[in-house]
Amino acid sequence: MGMFKFIKEAGEKLFGIGKAKAAESSPAAAAAPTPDQVAELNRTAAEAIARYIETMKLEVEGLSVQYDGATETVTVAGIAADQPTREKVVLCCGNVASVAQVNDLMTVATPEPESQMYTVVRGDNLSKISKQFYGTPNKYMLIFEANKPMLNHPDKIYPGQVLRIPPQ
Repeated sequence: MGMFKFIKEAGEKLFGIGKAKAAESSPAAAAAPTPDQVAELNRTAAEAIARYIETMKLEVEGLSVQYDGATETVTVAGIAADQPTREKVVLCCGNVASVAQVNDLMTVATPEPESQMYTVVRGDNLSKISKQFYGTPNKYMLIFEANKPMLNHPDKIYPGQVLRIPPQ
């Protein structure tokens, strides 16, 4: 799929909790971080994203997640069973605060047509997005189902969030 851009200020707040928060609040964090500290923060962020993917019950054989804080880029690799799983993993990586882009190096065991990606803007709802892509607002549940488990309610989307728009 390649490189995908995201709005880094939008998304799940996975960083700044647990070990990452402790590292930020330490006196040493006030000084310029050492290369070892940067590597540890990047590793901790990558682990947080990988755990997030796991909580969404998205299984990827050989999942590898790396985070580069300097470029705010996540690189994800592995073998997804199908195209929807691959796309959902990319969205899990990108819909995280402090992630500006995702480098998708994943492959798919069973290739299928790719979905379109759509970035939510202020005033959007799934019915409006459905009308834009499918010509009718009545297919909003198709979009909702395509974005589960990241979405848990059809009315809970936010500006900056990227959604999968599956082919009809």
